[in-house]
Amino acid sequence: MFCSYSLFLPQILLLLSLPSIPSVSTSNPNHPNSPPNHDLQPNNKNNIMLPSESETLFKIMDSMSSDQTWRISYPNPCQPGSSWPGIECKTGKDNYPHVSRLDFGNPPNPTCKKSATFPSQIFALPYLESVFFFSCFTRTRTTLSISEKGIMNSSLQQLSLRSNPALTGPIPPQISTLKSLQILTLSQNRLSLKIPVELFSLSSLVHLDLSYNMLTGTLPYQLGNLKNLVGLDLSYNMLTGSIPNTISKLGLLQKLDLSSNLLTGSIPDSIEKLSLLAFMALSSNRLRGKFPKGLDKLQSLQYFIMDDNPMYITLPLEFGKLVKLQELRLADSGYSGTIPESFSQLKNLSTLSLQNNRLSGEIPTGFGGLSHIYHLNLSRNFLNGVVPFNSSFLKRLGRNLDLSGNPGLCLSPSETYSVKVGVYVCGRNKNESLMQPLISRSSTPSELSNTFFLLSALGFLGLHHILFLV
Repeated sequence: MFCSYSLFLPQILLLLSLPSIPSVSTSNPNHPNSPPNHDLQPNNKNNIMLPSESETLFKIMDSMSSDQTWRISYPNPCQPGSSWPGIECKTGKDNYPHVSRLDFGNPPNPTCKKSATFPSQIFALPYLESVFFFSCFTRTRTTLSISEKGIMNSSLQQLSLRSNPALTGPIPPQISTLKSLQILTLSQNRLSLKIPVELFSLSSLVHLDLSYNMLTGTLPYQLGNLKNLVGLDLSYNMLTGSIPNTISKLGLLQKLDLSSNLLTGSIPDSIEKLSLLAFMALSSNRLRGKFPKGLDKLQSLQYFIMDDNPMYITLPLEFGKLVKLQELRLADSGYSGTIPESFSQLKNLSTLSLQNNRLSGEIPTGFGGLSHIYHLNLSRNFLNGVVPFNSSFLKRLGRNLDLSGNPGLCLSPSETYSVKVGVYVCGRNKNESLMQPLISRSSTPSELSNTFFLLSALGFLGLHHILFLV
């Protein structure tokens, strides 16, 4: 199911090494769980937390981390100068400090002990806005448990659990009680069974990432309820069925990644309504049939990744109208016929992957004028004729050009360059003049997906004073 992509964007991938971005910053002075008036302390100069809240926090820390004896080392968790690592506090209208953010697993934040299990008590912290668990649950099997009776928190906006191999079981339907949730990241765990329909009632969601799990079942039509969604990543699961037509209701969607599942059918025509969609990855599924009639309406599309699907059709001319395209990957999918000359109009194209198909005819002459392209793979097809690239083009692409596996192709002697492009020199003995195929650098679908997810999340959510990292 896995496929490899060739991508080298060092400036962007640098973001992957950054620590967790600060959480959504909002205040809630009128929270219903604020203490009664007789408990107010307008001059709480010592930043002493309410005993009920501090006791809940101590229980969470005792169960999660053995870095410190938390009650002794940090008796006043929010006190300036002695606050805990991995914690942020905000002073409420009641003049008491309240926990607004907890972060575990990423140094310098508290590490998680081997016996750590998911602490459902976090939902009893009434002012908590963001919580992160990175590589915390690795040894002791645990589940994502949410008790409706234990929910005191209507402020939680960001819940992130990433890289927790011992986090198993289903996504609980009670997650729908977190009505303020805007960012839900449950990636690289071992969650299983169907995605609960109740999750799609969280109308405030802006980003939803359930990638790299073991989720099954179909995508329900209720997906269309998430009308504020900007990023959706369900890649690397075992989802079946077709892409629902209701996906067209996600009018703000910029990133869609459904790659590496078991999806069938075709891309719905209704997807043409996603006018802001910039990244779409559908690789390694079982999609087939025609492309949407309104494909050329996706004028914001910059990345279209659809390798490894049994399409067995000709390449649509409409791709040539998507002038913002930077990455177009359609390898290993049985495409036949010629490469449309309209592809030469993609002046922003940096990567084109059409390898291992059944394409025939000549390489479009306009490809030599694609000034931004740095990776071109047309190998293992039935292309023929003279390669229409001059020496400067061949030198610029170097080892990122692969034309091997096309016996009918040959390179003009006048344009012969020392770079090995995988074809013969026209008119020479093939045994003497064979140029060997390339071995090019590659990256995984998740790298490409996470890169765009980071950019879209940082760019969009910045407008809402939200900083986000998956």
